[in-house]
Amino acid sequence: MTSDAIATLPHRPCVGVMLINAQGLIFAAQRRDASAPAWQMPQGGIDEGEDPQDAALRELHEETGIGPDAVEVLAQTEDWLAYDLPAELVPQIWGGRFRGQKQRWFLLRFTGSDDLIDLDTATPEFSAWQWMTADDLLASIVPFKRKTYAEVVAAFRPWLASASDTE
Repeated sequence: MTSDAIATLPHRPCVGVMLINAQGLIFAAQRRDASAPAWQMPQGGIDEGEDPQDAALRELHEETGIGPDAVEVLAQTEDWLAYDLPAELVPQIWGGRFRGQKQRWFLLRFTGSDDLIDLDTATPEFSAWQWMTADDLLASIVPFKRKTYAEVVAAFRPWLASASDTE
C-alpha cells in the first residue's frame, strides 16, 4: 500500500479509557499479540450508533472484566485525538480500511478492588497488567501512540499521581 493510498484512508472511530485507582496511578496492560513489550490503556472501536461513553464502559468490561458499577466517570477529552499507524501496519490491521484511529478518551476512577480485574475475558487482549505512573506509561507505550498518550496525560493531569506521590 503506497503512502498516497494510506493518506486517503479515514481514521477509525474509537474510545480510550484511562482508568486510575485511588492513588492516581494508571491501569496499563501488556498486549497479547505483541512480540515486544507493548503496554497500553483499554481502547476499542465505537459500534454504529453507540454513544462514546457507553462504548468506553463496554470496552473496559470486555478487556478487563471491570463493570460500570466499579468505576466513576470523571472526565473526557474535549476533542477527538488521532494517531496514524506505521505504514507497514496499515494493510495488516482492520483489513487496511483505516490509517489509524481517532479517539475520545474517558477518565474513569476504579472504585473496586484489584481482584475484580480479570484479563481472561471472552476474547483476551492482554497478558498482564499493572498500575503505573504517567511517566512510566509514556515510557512503555509503542512509539506511534506516544504523542496521543501524552495528550491524554496532559488532559487528565490534575487527577494523576506525580512521581513524588509514589516514592
